[in-house]
Amino acid sequence: MANILLVANLNCDRILLLDKPLKTGGRFHYQDGGQRLGGGGANTGLGLVWAGHSVALVSQVGRDDMGDWLIAEASTQGLDCRLVQRRMGNTCEMLLVMTPDGERTIIRPQRPVFELSVPPKWQPWDALYFNTSAEGSVSWAKTALEHCLVVAQLAKDDRPRPCHILLASVSDMLGRCDAASWEYGVGIGGSALRYFVVTDGINGAKVYTQDNVQHVAAVPANVVDTTGAGDAYAAGLIHSLCSGESITQAMIEGAVWAAFAVATDSSVPGDALKQYLASKETAS
Repeated sequence: MANILLVANLNCDRILLLDKPLKTGGRFHYQDGGQRLGGGGANTGLGLVWAGHSVALVSQVGRDDMGDWLIAEASTQGLDCRLVQRRMGNTCEMLLVMTPDGERTIIRPQRPVFELSVPPKWQPWDALYFNTSAEGSVSWAKTALEHCLVVAQLAKDDRPRPCHILLASVSDMLGRCDAASWEYGVGIGGSALRYFVVTDGINGAKVYTQDNVQHVAAVPANVVDTTGAGDAYAAGLIHSLCSGESITQAMIEGAVWAAFAVATDSSVPGDALKQYLASKETAS
């Protein structure tokens, strides 16, 4: 299988389960759902580990007990955390406020500046994935483009994301342009861009290329928790592309992984995805 490097966050999620949907000025009761491993690094990486890939994580946590717990937990579950940086100060929790309909609101502190070091040698890597605004991401991506597949999530702003495949959601696009387009994707991903994939929940996803637009349907699911659905989609897509499949085949697989994610009471993929991957391995 593939050697995959993820540049993404590693979080400790604190879950607050509300008794009703959020409303401005409202008063709510909650149940404390405890803490769990989260962030794009874990949410994307664990499924790829289960699929048999070698996955390393580049991230940053504090030099405290929570940072120790995050690295130990992620390492125990199969992620290579040797490239995770430790910074002075505390590792803050991410508050995930969950409503009965499965929707979530994220509350987090401002992240400290995360600076990437000198780019590594890319020859050992088959794929590189960015889901962070770490300083130095552009130089890493530019040096990697000739050596491995580069996939990136659209940033919270319009900063450059040099890549072969740019991922975004319809909600990410709100307020940026009238509609997703190839021209917008190239403006972010650069001249090496091959595909611009935009997901839209139950409405499926579209892939934009220089020549056309294709639609791939979503996979129906019983929604329990939408946290991590986009991360799972990215993981399924990367897995398929590293297995030599086409972009539409990869989007179909991404939709399957996302369906498992939203049907799981967790931000990281659950046992159902693990069983699905095991069954595919047995069938092959």
